[in-house]
Amino acid sequence: MAKPKKKKLPLAYKPVGFALGWVGGTLAGMAFQKTWKLIRHEDDAPDALDPDRGWGEILLAAAIQGAIFAAVRSAVDRTGAKAIERSTGVWPVDMGGRD
Repeated sequence: MAKPKKKKLPLAYKPVGFALGWVGGTLAGMAFQKTWKLIRHEDDAPDALDPDRGWGEILLAAAIQGAIFAAVRSAVDRTGAKAIERSTGVWPVDMGGRD
């Protein structure tokens, strides 16, 4: 029995994924700045190398920033993949043999 021919992944996803990643990173940065301002009433979040900030404040900022970036990236990646699937009928990422 012949193995069914596997559909090629759309090449369009690479540039779309890159653009979505860039936009997502920008949106995540803006969301983090607004979140930090709500939490601490400061315009600037602490930097890890800021000598005037304590460990707790730096780690809190890093944890919040990481959570926001991960959530935004997941939402953007999923939205892009679903859009490619709707337009091409093919999921844009090889799922390692899962069909």
